[in-house]
Amino acid sequence: MSWSEFGKRFARRTGARELMDDLGDALASDRDICMLGGGNPAHIPEIEAVFQAEIERILANEGEYRRMFANYPSPQGEERFRTSLANLFNREYGWDVTAKNIALTSGSQAGFFILFNLLAGRQPDGSFRKILLPVTPEYIGYQDLGLTEGMLTALKPTIEELEDHQFKYRLDVSNLEIGPDIGAVCISRPTNPTGNVLTDNEMEQLLSAARGAGVPLIVDNAYGMPFPQILFTDVKPVWNPDLIMCMSMSKLGLPGIRTGVIVAEESIIDAVGSVNSVLSLAVPSVGAVLLNDLVASGRILEISEKIIRPFYVAKKDKALAHIHDEFEGIDYRVHKPEGALFLWLWFPGLPISSEELYRRLRQRDVLVLSGHNFFPGLDVEWQHRDECIRMTYSQDDSQVQRGIAAIAEEVRRAWQEAR
Repeated sequence: MSWSEFGKRFARRTGARELMDDLGDALASDRDICMLGGGNPAHIPEIEAVFQAEIERILANEGEYRRMFANYPSPQGEERFRTSLANLFNREYGWDVTAKNIALTSGSQAGFFILFNLLAGRQPDGSFRKILLPVTPEYIGYQDLGLTEGMLTALKPTIEELEDHQFKYRLDVSNLEIGPDIGAVCISRPTNPTGNVLTDNEMEQLLSAARGAGVPLIVDNAYGMPFPQILFTDVKPVWNPDLIMCMSMSKLGLPGIRTGVIVAEESIIDAVGSVNSVLSLAVPSVGAVLLNDLVASGRILEISEKIIRPFYVAKKDKALAHIHDEFEGIDYRVHKPEGALFLWLWFPGLPISSEELYRRLRQRDVLVLSGHNFFPGLDVEWQHRDECIRMTYSQDDSQVQRGIAAIAEEVRRAWQEAR
């Protein structure tokens, strides 16, 4: 088949495709695979019971059923849900927003595709603007969202060494420069893959720099506040017209409903609605109707704080304990886990590439992700990116423990081969 330029770009193999193929293969396999590579949230029985009860209530109500399945919503998404979200944000955090400041998308990935291509790429005057990722490593899914090549540019962080085999990436303020070729700045908080949470001071510095350059700061809040609150450090949700806040319903435990949320000033929301109408006429209403009462009542905050966050804190602590036990004698670092579902492992001086380590583990039915996939837009050589892997701790505890043991064995084997 002879593809167009669009076809060649989006039909190729990508890190995101590799991740989702691994996830699909693992779920379809009858082998006992340690699925430590994907971002699928855990199946939390208490949360699933809440959603099942909501589904039963909706199916018993003809009007709610039709809202969910039988009527087109507006291009910005189901309006009652957007109003409920606006009321929640205003009531709990003092944001000054209405439904006109909120758009829904078919998953947050689709939302970032729309935003990146609205704000960057080829401009009407012939110039070209990029999305700046001010701290790498960053989310694997950003890499291929641009309709044209070269849409992303990234900055290396500084590395702060911490106690107990931990480290932390920091915003390198000395190199933070937003030139006229930048259309927007984007950061995930907490960060996928590392679990890094930029401090309030770092966020203020980013926002000030973006405001000075006249471009928006996009915040990918898929794991953060106010929901699902997979955060292990204090963060207050903040929004203003210079920010584009992006949220996801996936990490609540609902990745299959593909519901993303964008909070922004009205002209951006109107543009997102226009793109939604072209791509799919309207955004599916399943997630919006399912979650509306939980949002309107504020119960979504309660289940995030009292069920989801404590669940992942316990999972994270268990995984860290296994790592410290199994990695005894190995030169390793773990990025300080401040949120999200992942541990970011760094093996300084690793004698094989992280991609080769990924392949060796895959042969043992242990799926992780090679770190080299998580540096989109970084166009300088950096050995560090070939010394890291990402693993999730969201899956069954026995699988996580077995996978960690396999990682330790393969790292030791690589060092033995090199001697």
